[in-house]
Formats: sequence, C-alpha cells, structure tokens
Amino acid sequence: MKNNRRVSLGEALRYRGKAPMLTYILHRIGGLSLVLFLTLRILIPFLVKQPQSAAAGRFIGSVFASWPFQVYFIFFVLFHVINGLRIVILDLWPKLIEHQRAAIWVEWAVFLPIWGALMYMIVHTGLGG
Repeated sequence: MKNNRRVSLGEALRYRGKAPMLTYILHRIGGLSLVLFLTLRILIPFLVKQPQSAAAGRFIGSVFASWPFQVYFIFFVLFHVINGLRIVILDLWPKLIEHQRAAIWVEWAVFLPIWGALMYMIVHTGLGG
C-alpha cells in the first residue's frame, strides 16, 4: 500500500498535531533565530566601523542588549538545545520512540524550570533590581 504524501494547504493548516507539532515548530524557530543572531553578531563589528552604517550597527547591538530580546532569544535557544537532546536520545535508542510523547513532557519538565530561573535573573536585572 502506498502512502499519499500530497497534502493541500488547507489540510495542513487544519492539522492539530499537539505536542509533537509544537516542538517541531519551536525547534525550527529556534534554529532560525540562532542563524539570524549569529549572522548579525558577525556583521555588527563591520557595520559599526563603516561611517554610513554605524548607526544601524549600534541599533542592532542595542536590540541585542535589551532584556525583551534576551527573553525571546533564551527561550528559543534553550528550547532548541533541550529538544535537540531529546531527538538525539531518541535517535540513539530507537526503542524509546514509542515513548515520544512522554519524552516531550520530560523535555518541558526540564525546560520550564531552567527557563524560569533565567527569566527571573534577566527581568530582575532588566528592571533595575
């Protein structure tokens, strides 16, 4: 029996994959955030040294230093790392794949306390505490 992999856009948007789909989307956003951050981080010194783009370089640097950006960035990077570890563990021990949903709950149980502690430190410092 052949699987039909052709899915219309309407069917794809109606898909309610719950936890596995959420981790998939957050993992991709985290990866894109890392690529964008590293690219801009490499370009900032170049931009600051150019007279016509020094203001843009300083602006991007100030955005990176702001605590709202750090909250966003740490959420996605930390999630990307912990989700990547879950994927590696499931790849190394294929018999655990049948427990994928439980592994996602363990992932969130590890992620949320770490992220909460980091958020407390960032927001406390960002608000002048």
